[in-house]
Amino acid sequence: MKLPRDVSGAEALAALERLGFSATRQTGSHVRLVKADRRVTVPMHCNLVAGTLQSILRQAGISLEEFQKAP
Repeated sequence: MKLPRDVSGAEALAALERLGFSATRQTGSHVRLVKADRRVTVPMHCNLVAGTLQSILRQAGISLEEFQKAP
């Protein structure tokens, strides 16, 4: 499945929070989220590059389908 090109940092942050991650700190335009032993850094940019979104999903340990189906 192709990665979406129109996901913003705010949308990614909201989806990860719905999946149980919580924001611990923000430095500049980057927000750090944690869940158990997983740490994820999300840049708060308008549109995330496909490679950046892929890295966020890898850090979070979730699949693209899980990310897209976040309630």
